[in-house]
Order: sequence, then C-alpha cells, then structure tokens
Amino acid sequence: MPRLPIAPLAAALVALAAPAALADIRIAVIAPLSGPYQPLGQEIKAGAAKAVEDINAAGGVGGEKLRLDTADDGCRPDNAAGDATKAAARGTMFVVGHVCAAAAEAAADIYAGKGMLAITPAVTDDGFTDHRPGPAILRLAARDDAQGAAAGAFLARTYGKQRIAILSDGSPYGRALAEAVQAGLNAAGVKEARFDSFAPGAKDYGGLVDVMIDDGIGVLFVAGYDADAALIATALKARKARIVLMGGDALGSSEFAAAAGDAATGTLFTGFTDWRTAPAAAKVAAALSAEGTEPRNFVLPSYAAVQLFAAARAATGSDKGGDLAGWLGSHSVDTVIGPVAFDAKGDAKLSGFTVYRWDGDSYAPLPGS
Repeated sequence: MPRLPIAPLAAALVALAAPAALADIRIAVIAPLSGPYQPLGQEIKAGAAKAVEDINAAGGVGGEKLRLDTADDGCRPDNAAGDATKAAARGTMFVVGHVCAAAAEAAADIYAGKGMLAITPAVTDDGFTDHRPGPAILRLAARDDAQGAAAGAFLARTYGKQRIAILSDGSPYGRALAEAVQAGLNAAGVKEARFDSFAPGAKDYGGLVDVMIDDGIGVLFVAGYDADAALIATALKARKARIVLMGGDALGSSEFAAAAGDAATGTLFTGFTDWRTAPAAAKVAAALSAEGTEPRNFVLPSYAAVQLFAAARAATGSDKGGDLAGWLGSHSVDTVIGPVAFDAKGDAKLSGFTVYRWDGDSYAPLPGS
C-alpha cells in the first residue's frame, strides 16, 4: 500500500473535516441610475446599500453576507428585461427595484420565470400587482387607485365648491392616477369641471395655463411627472394665477422644487407616509443623514425591502422566490418603516396617504389632510 506523506495527509483530513465556506447571498438593485429618473433610482440604491451594510455588520443572514449588485435600467423595458436576465444568470435571489411601471413589468416576467423574489418600493401602477406573473412579485409602494381615492376625497372636502380640473400626461402612471382621482372626487359627490390630457415634454405650458384661467379653474390636479408639473407651476406663477396646483407622489421629488423654483411654493401633492417620522426609522434615518443621504421618498422603503428578504431567507433557508414570498405572505415583519405584511395581490398593508405642501425647497404635511 503506498504511503502518503504525513503533512499532506493531515491537510487532506482537515480539509475534509472543515465545513464548506459560506457563499455570499447575491441580491441586486435594478433602477434608473442615470437619465431623468436617476434621482429616484439613486434613492433605491442608497436605501438598499445601507440595509446591506447594516445587516452584514450584524453577522449577515444565517452567517452568510449579502452582496449587492446594481444595474441601470434607465426606466426602459428592454434594459430592465436584460438586466433581470443577467441578474438571474449571476444567481441573484432577490431584486429591489424598479421605478417605472413598464420597466418593472418587463422585468417581472423574467423574475417569475427564474423563480426570483422582487419587491418594488416605487411602482404605483395598479396593474403591476393586479396582473403580476407570479406570487414572488411584491411591492411596498402605494397603488394609484388608493392614492387617487385619497386625493379625490381631499379635493372634494377642501375645494368641492371650486371648479376642479384633472389633467393626465397620458402615461400609464398619469392615466391611472387621473382616473382614480376622478373616481374619488365623484364618490364624494363632486363633479370635476374638466377631465383632459396634455402632451408631456413641452418646453412651455403657458397655453395650457391660459385655458385653465379662462375656464375659471380654481384647482388643477396634474397627473404626471415632476418636470412637466414644474413648468406648469412656473407658467401659473408668471401669470399670477390664483389656481391651486396639485399632483401625485411624482411631485414630491427635490427635482420638482429645483425646476419650479419659487413657483413650487404652495403646490400640493399626495404622498405616502413620510417614513422619516416612523419611530423605527429614527436610527437609520439619522445615520443616512449623517452620511449625506436624505432618507426621503424611496430610501427607507428600499431599506425595508432588504430587511423583508433577509427575514424570509433566515426563516426559510430557501433561495426560491416562491418560498420566500409564501413566508412573507403569512408573516408580518418589523422593518425600518414599521410592521409590513402583504395581501393576496402582493401589495403591502401599510398606512395611507398624506397631502403635502411645498414651501420653497422643502415640504411638510398639510394640517388636517
């Protein structure tokens, strides 16, 4: 019988006895990290990155460390689908993202087919979960119909005796939001004076504002994105119009205030609960602020999304999206934004909306909203 040298034999025995090294758990952020929507994508990236940092510092998930990859979908469906396919090929278990509905829907088909868990903190389009391709597609963002109902009820309650116009930019987000606001307004017994659409991307909306002034509109709800709304606000101010401008959560971005300048003051918008005020968020919010990241909009929900994945992974030990989503569907998880549970559609059961008012480059909840 051949004899092995003692040292190599000992090393071989040690190698056989040693436990296998734990591999990193790969997760990803896929969001617009460049282009016009990059500020929102950067918020998702910042929140997820901070969660990964904190979870890893506390020992990871079952002794395994989280590894965060990022990809820039540019809010384009083809990019999103390609990034999702690449993430699956890397062995990614979980994705937090996207911002735009079309991109999210294109990627969701990939996630469902590859058995990956995905949670969006940003997509509000009702159809995203109404027609999701699989149970592992979840969201923390508010639905457009819920946001519209809240906005419509507020408009009826506060401005029901004035002429109210609802304008959509024609995008999936804008159309759904406008229709939900109209439904909420009508349900409260108030009929809108105008329900129209406008072409987004114009350089000036003076003509549109002139129509609103001539029609005696007192409140203008713009269901569209921040860049167009900022130009509408500027046109209203230039004409010294006394029309109240209101919009959805897209008007809650710092880019709206920067583009509108002084004209932003007085603009109202519906937004999800300001998670910076949540008791569970205090420590993380303070840490993010100290690092130069303002924890507004999607930052804390993205942090919470990673917490939700980590809790499901720790509880199930599974790398399958269906198992992770199944566990999340039957448990409430304490997160930085408070306890989170999901309904049968995959929508988070979270608190409702607040109406906010811009004052210069900052906003605050409108008292009594």
